[in-house]
Amino acid sequence: MKTFEDMSDWRAARAALDSATLGFVPTMGALHAGHRSLVEASVADNSLTVVSVYVNATQFDRASDLAAYPVDTAGDLALLRKWGAGVVLLPRYEEIYADDYRYRVSESELSSKFCGAHRPGHFDGVLTVVLRLLNLVRPDRAYFGEKDWQQLELVRGMVDAFFMNVAIVACPTVREADGLALSSRNRRLSAPERDRAPALYRALVDSPAAGVAADTLRREGFNVDYVEDFQGRRLAAARLGGIRLIDNVALERTRD
Repeated sequence: MKTFEDMSDWRAARAALDSATLGFVPTMGALHAGHRSLVEASVADNSLTVVSVYVNATQFDRASDLAAYPVDTAGDLALLRKWGAGVVLLPRYEEIYADDYRYRVSESELSSKFCGAHRPGHFDGVLTVVLRLLNLVRPDRAYFGEKDWQQLELVRGMVDAFFMNVAIVACPTVREADGLALSSRNRRLSAPERDRAPALYRALVDSPAAGVAADTLRREGFNVDYVEDFQGRRLAAARLGGIRLIDNVALERTRD
């Protein structure tokens, strides 16, 4: 596994690659089994897998969330080596945003709903960094988890809108045995919060309607941002203490 901290070195190496197929997994580190599923899917599909580990400041709407985001670069590198990644990129803000974020990508419809309604500017930051990373890596395929369904749909739409020559591959949500969707944020939950957190998934699956799920979560002690049914999915975001959890399920999996 090769690690690049200088993106000029990576760009030179990328230009020298032959016709091998290249898969890409963008991450913000704090890796877990959900990331593992993305990396292993890419390794199975491609000759070379590139993973980026970059905490993207522009997608955080709260400075406190950015400051609290868990960072374990050494641990992440050990996992990526074990999972079969061929290249890891560790860029700096100054390399990704040499323009200091003067140029950015905005979407005017889906990005204003759901998480976007509660996190102003979040998806501008997500789309902008994904566009820049895709141009930096120039992969054949890029892998994203279905847990972040809204992000996945926006990235798909951006790639189509800008005629980008990359296939976006969606990978199923990976869950703990009790149903909690894996997320880097989970490690910030207190022990009592972690015990209550699986109620989010249960409410989405067991409730006959989105409003019922929202009421159930409030009774369980969640501060609910939204629970809504949209395009065949039931989407939700809710906070336990200061930790914001998101999840979604296919409506066909919910109880009538």
